Amino acid sequence: MKRQIISILAENNSGVLLRICGMFSRRGYSIESLSAGTTEDPTISRLTIVTTGDSATLEQIEKQLMKLVNVREVRLLPDDCIKREHVIIRAGNDARTRTDLMQVANLFDANVLDVDDNSLAMELTGEPGKITAFIRLVQPYHIQKLVRTGLSALERE
Repeated sequence: MKRQIISILAENNSGVLLRICGMFSRRGYSIESLSAGTTEDPTISRLTIVTTGDSATLEQIEKQLMKLVNVREVRLLPDDCIKREHVIIRAGNDARTRTDLMQVANLFDANVLDVDDNSLAMELTGEPGKITAFIRLVQPYHIQKLVRTGLSALERE
């Protein structure tokens, strides 16, 4: 099984995301990650989907996506593409852990968003491996809440 990043350009109309996700669901394909937003052209959205499958399955996904109404372009991105994720974490339970968490945040160049008596909220954007390492180092300090975005990716020029 190969992990594949798919970049889709689609018209920014209601129902497009539903049709794309519905195609994955009907065919039994999994979506590991999904990120969507408008592009430099507000009438076009870029969706980045991470999925897995063998070569034949990935080729079939690409063909099925191209058949969908409002889909303009589908690209299977290479492994060396530019990849980023974003995470926001609230962790800690006392003043001592807050100080330790500030050191972890500094180590990763994470931004501190909020501080209260019992916790610290931090954000970090980076490659998926960096995000995973950051989460792993924060875990011992009692993660209260965590949100991790889907992968965003572009081909290198």
